[in-house]
Amino acid sequence: MTEPLLVDRTDAVVTLTLNRPKAMNALDVALKEALRDALAELETDRSCRAVVLAGAGGSFSAGQDLREHVATLESTTGNPLDTVRAHYNPIAARLANLPKPVVAAVRGMAAGAGASLAFLADIRIGGPTTSFLMAFAKVGLAADTGASWTLPRLVGHAKAVELLMLAEPVRAEEACRLGLLNKLTDDDEKVLPAAQELAARLAAGPTVAYGAIKRQLSIADAGTLADALAAEAQAQAICGATTDHRAATLAFVGKQKPVFEGH
Repeated sequence: MTEPLLVDRTDAVVTLTLNRPKAMNALDVALKEALRDALAELETDRSCRAVVLAGAGGSFSAGQDLREHVATLESTTGNPLDTVRAHYNPIAARLANLPKPVVAAVRGMAAGAGASLAFLADIRIGGPTTSFLMAFAKVGLAADTGASWTLPRLVGHAKAVELLMLAEPVRAEEACRLGLLNKLTDDDEKVLPAAQELAARLAAGPTVAYGAIKRQLSIADAGTLADALAAEAQAQAICGATTDHRAATLAFVGKQKPVFEGH
């Protein structure tokens, strides 16, 4: 049986590949559970210092597997949308709060929850065929997998309303202009290598500081200036006590290149 999620480790970079290419990497229960559990393991895996999220074949992810979803809708037991609490919410929380950088290699279509997954990454890289589709309203649903939180922060409230209600595709160049993509390659075959190269660069950096930066921005996005200042003070106390900070400061004074070890 083919594994729904491929986990590849290259040095300090872990690549998680959604592996249902014949179904455009649609998210069935097996894939959602595998991704949720893999992210939980990576939270405390000190050998992993950066993560790449990718899709097998020509698509990133078509979102919820609607064939499987139809079966749950026709079932007389349970709530078919329990998957939001059981799978999508934990995945979104773990991706957003992962204390290490996450880079999404968005090749081809990212729709619905698939797009939401990409938006939870810290940096997104796409290619000529990359497109995003907030497809929820097309099947009479609201947003999930954190899209109601990430999308306004990426494109602003008004544009988020438009993308979610009209559910029209956003092509690669427009996605880059809006901020849905951070970088656009000129060849789809370059998307994953570019994402892994960037992840390797980040993995060699001050990963404790990167995790603190993620927490700071999350707090500042939803809080007051006082909240942000308190978070900054806490983050600097944590980062200032690391070996990386001391070593990098000494390297800077000594006009040497710092080496970060992630602690």
